[in-house]
Amino acid sequence: MDVGIPREIREFEHRVGLAPGGVHVLVRRGSRVFVETNAGAAAGFSDEDYKRVGAEIVYTTEEAYQRPDIILKVGRPQPKEYDLLGTGKILGCFLHLAVAPSSLVDVLLEKQITTLAYELLEDEHGHRTIAGPVSLICGRMCCQVASRHMENTMGGKGILLSGVPGVPAADVLIIGAGQVGRSAAEMFKGIGASVVVMDIDFEALQELEQYLGGSGLQTMVATKFNIQRVLKYADVVVCAVSVPGERSPIVITREMLSVMQHKALVIDVAIDQGGCVETSRPTTLGTPTFVEGSIIHYCVPNMSSNVARTASHLITNALTGMVRGFAEKGFVPTIKAHPGIRDGVVTHQGHLVNEAVAKSLKREHQGLEALGV
Repeated sequence: MDVGIPREIREFEHRVGLAPGGVHVLVRRGSRVFVETNAGAAAGFSDEDYKRVGAEIVYTTEEAYQRPDIILKVGRPQPKEYDLLGTGKILGCFLHLAVAPSSLVDVLLEKQITTLAYELLEDEHGHRTIAGPVSLICGRMCCQVASRHMENTMGGKGILLSGVPGVPAADVLIIGAGQVGRSAAEMFKGIGASVVVMDIDFEALQELEQYLGGSGLQTMVATKFNIQRVLKYADVVVCAVSVPGERSPIVITREMLSVMQHKALVIDVAIDQGGCVETSRPTTLGTPTFVEGSIIHYCVPNMSSNVARTASHLITNALTGMVRGFAEKGFVPTIKAHPGIRDGVVTHQGHLVNEAVAKSLKREHQGLEALGV
């Protein structure tokens, strides 16, 4: 199976679909890997790095899309790339179709593209193979994002997260005790902030307390009453609530934001799935924040792109074994043998095969079983 790595054209997308280490593994297993020139440059990987491990450098985007059997990207295709998608190809990337343009869904179905949504792929234990580690990065980044945007020169309140003797630390509210919330709580607590984590899952809160318990961390059930109570004094709010394959639920309304302090900071990590704050809208790494109702909003969908080298290595670590399986055993036998990979297939042979995504898009669902897969 031949693999293509095109250069990402989305603004401020610095990650690359596969780092040289992953290419080396696939080439040794007999695959040809076509890497578009400068595809890895923003993440610190040169064309020479790829050549040394056996990749073929191609000099047009068309070649990176049309010569391989499977295309590995990071972000979902942009409108300019729709025509490059060849009929019957396999495409792997972060799709988030629940909040994608309907025109992309139409193209994927019309061209019978088989898509692997990175946000849905799981291993045999039910852990998100790619989304989980990327969420770990995003959670850890929340602390440094908050540190930066609480500074006066960034328009913030002028608060040091850790506080100093005689001056209290910042108050941080994290909604969602999943991978993002857990890693964010660890970092904020580590720096000395006062942290409250909320979730509707009591067991998740118990596990978090067992893992991070001690001074500086409190857990609460995520009711509207509790959220509003903490919003009144929180300096930083991290929103990390998501439902696989569906749009994120709104957990903070515009009305609820009105009780917050002037220049408080909201980091909506769920913005790649629509966001869970009513006032959120996608921003970019170039202009990552906006102010609404005196509240600073940070809503960058691809925030891990700002640490592109780390993120690209991480995606490669999670992806290489799966793609090697496709190359050695074939696509269909591999997904039949691995239910977690199967769950990440969203479109196949012109059909939406993921029930949650189809429901979110209000489109017809056709299971893989009915297609003989």
